Amino acid sequence: MTNVYEIHSFVATGKQGNPAGVCLLHEAADSVWMQKIACAMGLSETAFVLPQGDGYQLRWFTPTTEVDLCGHATLAAAYVIWQLQQYNSSAAIMFFTASGIVTVQQRDNWIEMDLPARPMQFIEPPQKIIAALGVIPITTAQQGSTYLFLLENEAQVRAVTPDFVSLRAMPVHGVMVTSHAADGEFDFVSRYFAPAMGVDEDPVTGSAHCSLAPWWGKQLKKNHLMAQQVSARGGVLRLRLAGERVFIAGQTVLHGQRQIYD
Repeated sequence: MTNVYEIHSFVATGKQGNPAGVCLLHEAADSVWMQKIACAMGLSETAFVLPQGDGYQLRWFTPTTEVDLCGHATLAAAYVIWQLQQYNSSAAIMFFTASGIVTVQQRDNWIEMDLPARPMQFIEPPQKIIAALGVIPITTAQQGSTYLFLLENEAQVRAVTPDFVSLRAMPVHGVMVTSHAADGEFDFVSRYFAPAMGVDEDPVTGSAHCSLAPWWGKQLKKNHLMAQQVSARGGVLRLRLAGERVFIAGQTVLHGQRQIYD
């Protein structure tokens, strides 16, 4: 039996954030076993944390596959280490991941991650993805197999109803739809779809903001941004740009603990 914490990240008033599982390991685990635990948890991602040197090895799994970067599960892992493992709350935590070293620290009741920026390049609109989204974008950009679609307004972003069957069959890691925010409290809003990765719509996506933050920062000429992901659960992110790095902050809460039979 394996104990897994469920932590909700990027929460705010009236916004439930994104649930992530956190499994603390005492020794290296097999990838097949970790995938089995993530599938049993049924959350968008489950993080597996193993002490390593002066930090921790960190891996993330969706219910169907391992991913190379996950923001909300990183916040969740840091929360568990600080709050439940009695780690020095004033000290930064260093995670060794498939995307390099990710440093996390606490700032003003927020947990902030230092992640690599993933700038996007403007491209011609990919018609098959547009057809699956059912909406015509103003602008389209791409980074690897992840796509960004700029829409006219927040109402359009909220109204998107993708054809997940079609998207699932495409070689696409993720699709973001975004626009200026209607609420002056935020700079922009977004939603994120990743059916090919086993997650039709991710409630709040930290890693997507490695691309959204530099893109909107350039458009708005700002290095500090507030973002809202307008999924059904919703969430809030505080963003800071610094060269080739993006600092992404959110607030987290413990939802509970589950026992998975393995």
